[in-house]
Amino acid sequence: MDRDGNGQGSCAMGAFGSVDLSRFNDSTAVDLKGQVHQLPCCIKYDGPSSVSHYFKPKSTGIEVDGLKMEEAYFRGRKLQGTTVHLPQGYSGFVIGKKSLGKRKASDQPEEISNSWEMKAKFQSITFWNHDSLPSQNDAFVRSFHWLTVTKALHQSVTPEDLESASNSQQAK
Repeated sequence: MDRDGNGQGSCAMGAFGSVDLSRFNDSTAVDLKGQVHQLPCCIKYDGPSSVSHYFKPKSTGIEVDGLKMEEAYFRGRKLQGTTVHLPQGYSGFVIGKKSLGKRKASDQPEEISNSWEMKAKFQSITFWNHDSLPSQNDAFVRSFHWLTVTKALHQSVTPEDLESASNSQQAK
């Protein structure tokens, strides 16, 4: 029997948690301007590294599709990238588990141990391609168009909007 007692099998229950963004407008929040990169590879390492010592992007002076090109090398491979600003009204965050002090995570209730807080914020991302110049047709850039679509889908429709749409349909 599952936890509901109906014998139908068990569904995994979703995890609940909280994210504390209270430092969002705080001037002490770390701003990662120019430091957020989306690389075309998988790095199987999670720890400190002197990235800025080895990874040094440079402007090429070339502009394609309104995007200013940059160039960098990562492990001897040439990367071509551009910086994309997040749309108006959106921000990026780096979040991490809330510090639990000296108490063990296992001693905390699940709600507390699944609490997150903002560690840093950013307003732009530099994305990199290996085999081609970045363009407006890259999936990464196109994904931002969905934010406009979702805003339109979730925007309230007023009676005036309906009347206007109805009148334009009748005029055709």
